[in-house]
Amino acid sequence: MQTRMIMGRYVEGDSWIHRLDPRAKLGAMVLFLVAVILASRGLELSILTAFAVVVLLSSRIPFTRYIRAAKPLWPLMAFMFIFYTLFEHGGDIWLQWGSFRITSEGVLLGLFAAWRMFLLISFTSILTFTTTPIALNLGLESALKPLSIVGVSAQSWTMMITISLRFIPTIFQEAEKLLKAQASRGADYQDLKLMDKAKMVLTLMVPVTVGAFRRAEELVMAMEARGYVLDAPRTSLRTLTWRAADTLFLLLFVIMLSVMIVL
Repeated sequence: MQTRMIMGRYVEGDSWIHRLDPRAKLGAMVLFLVAVILASRGLELSILTAFAVVVLLSSRIPFTRYIRAAKPLWPLMAFMFIFYTLFEHGGDIWLQWGSFRITSEGVLLGLFAAWRMFLLISFTSILTFTTTPIALNLGLESALKPLSIVGVSAQSWTMMITISLRFIPTIFQEAEKLLKAQASRGADYQDLKLMDKAKMVLTLMVPVTVGAFRRAEELVMAMEARGYVLDAPRTSLRTLTWRAADTLFLLLFVIMLSVMIVL
């Protein structure tokens, strides 16, 4: 499970996207999110997909990693497709049985919803794949600093987001250990039927949740032992530098968003 779960992990590399300022990548992700929300037709989604593929390939990370990053959300994508297919009744009727109908518009809307979800998750994975946790932490804190005017603590939100991203592979590692422990006692996950697999996953929820709270408590104790105080004035070993490449990268997404608005 741990080898298949790659969301939230940093991938070592030396591409031009790896060297970008994390603030530029954060801004680009926000612009791309808005563009995906605005896209509602096949033409617009096709343009976004082509643009995303070019950017992802330029990171020199295997494209299969981005596809695998969206794999945990495939059930959600399937649910969205089925929901639109069953409850959207516009367009031509393709299949009807009593009050049950499948229409062309329902299928298209379901495909577009799943497509948007897949595009968003697979593309935004570039942020964690190409940015170290330390750089991401600095970028988030710098981006959220203007919110201090309204009393929002940038350090608090940055710490919360960074720890959440870091705990994703840790929680799956905990679940993998529990699955191996169950397999050693004769409960082989691979040979079970679908319903039995679902029941086994439910049995993992309590110990995984307890393990996550235990690790969180250990992390708090370790931070307190090292004298960490939230919102205390502190310096940073690394400083962020905005370069021309960062401006160019962000400008590409501004142009893409403008195209979506025009379309």
